[in-house]
Amino acid sequence: MADSDVVISPVNGKADRKAFVDLPWTIYANDPAWVPPLKSEVYGLITPGKNPWFEHGEAQYFLARRGGKVVGRISAHIDHLALKLPPEQGMGPGTGNFGLFEATDAATAHALIATAEDWLRAKGMTRVLGPISLSIWEEPGLLVHGHDHPPTVMMGHNSPAYQAWIENAGFTPAKLLHCYEINIEKGFSPLIQRIVESGEKNPRIVIRKVSKKHFDRDAAIILHILNDAWGKNWGFVPITDSEVAFTGKKLKPIVYEDLIRIAEVDGEPVAFMMTLPDLNEALKPLNGSLLPFGWAKLLLWLRKPKVRTMRVPLMGVVQKLQSSRMASQLAFMMIEFIRRDSVKHYGATRGEMGWILEDNQGMVAITKAIDAFTNKSYQIYEKGL
Repeated sequence: MADSDVVISPVNGKADRKAFVDLPWTIYANDPAWVPPLKSEVYGLITPGKNPWFEHGEAQYFLARRGGKVVGRISAHIDHLALKLPPEQGMGPGTGNFGLFEATDAATAHALIATAEDWLRAKGMTRVLGPISLSIWEEPGLLVHGHDHPPTVMMGHNSPAYQAWIENAGFTPAKLLHCYEINIEKGFSPLIQRIVESGEKNPRIVIRKVSKKHFDRDAAIILHILNDAWGKNWGFVPITDSEVAFTGKKLKPIVYEDLIRIAEVDGEPVAFMMTLPDLNEALKPLNGSLLPFGWAKLLLWLRKPKVRTMRVPLMGVVQKLQSSRMASQLAFMMIEFIRRDSVKHYGATRGEMGWILEDNQGMVAITKAIDAFTNKSYQIYEKGL
């Protein structure tokens, strides 16, 4: 389709895929906050057979050109697991997605979005939720607050212009996701310290580090807790075993035993907290490639990372304990133990927790109790088709 001399075509063949992956380097050439992803990771994300999301999802990618020059890209995709979920949880029957969205101007943006909508409509979808790239577990939402500083590992960054372009295409806010920043150099309030100390004295509670030696076992425990803890959350789509194996393999180089904790009560694993050193601090200078010497620099960094920021991408307590005093006690204990080690062993000064749903009262209350503040917000939009 064409709009204001914009020509949209499906991604077809090697050259188109390269153009699709390379476009952000043009869009963000002058944006100091953008962190170039590793191109090999982006190819892995969008390729069936490499990304296990495609075992339950399908996607079509589109490029926008003006005068032969690539000026935008978008994905239209459907997660068949998401279609089976109850609509009140955000996904549900008839809900498709768009994502991996980049554009140089409003006309291009609108032509791309309309093309993605047409593709979803032809597949029988009645509603679109986005941007989500490609899964809710990867990069959900459009950055609408916090464009002035770089994203942490596995979080998205986009031009501030996109918000108006998406809203002008008829999309309305569905859910806001927040990231919270914490000064981790100073300890928490005396009240939190007392809660932690009381937990340390409780023989029923054990907070243990994960074991790299038994990585598969601990990954399976974390998956079990995660699928239970998040099962009723808005936007939740179950993570499959093959996605856990894939993500585990990808994250293993930045898994450090003292940064991921599992909480056990009476010997039963009931909560976990995953923390990652901000790999983006090491990736930024590499400009998307491990060649010629990037791989050596990255390996050196991975051996003993010294970082400013630690990110907590995932945390969960099993549903039967949620809303209990024990749940917050376990959360504060894991946060405090990881905080101490982050400062002592990695030189970190700040933490980032997120994303957290705007109406997740339990987690929002925990962030307030540890004096965290919102530093980035990501908006997920919806529109009827």
